[in-house]
Amino acid sequence: MTKKQSTANLAVPAHLEGLSFEDAMAELNKLVNCMEAGELPLEASVSAYQRGSELVKYCASQLEKVEQQVKVLEAGMLKPFADSGNQGGNQGNEE
Repeated sequence: MTKKQSTANLAVPAHLEGLSFEDAMAELNKLVNCMEAGELPLEASVSAYQRGSELVKYCASQLEKVEQQVKVLEAGMLKPFADSGNQGGNQGNEE
């Protein structure tokens, strides 16, 4: 099973449903920093690890959804725009 297949089949826990991707990443970053600094007792570290694992799965599922949306856009309306010359901004400025 590939990584993409495993994230697509993940059910998002109810307590994470309203959380934005950015908020989830910020919380995950905070948890990682606390764990790396050794600021948490053992039980709190286990809880933080569990929460972090849920956040990683949630973020992966959110990224998977966005990737699918981008693929749909690329297949339709964005491709002709990209092929229409220098209207894309920095296309002619690459070195």
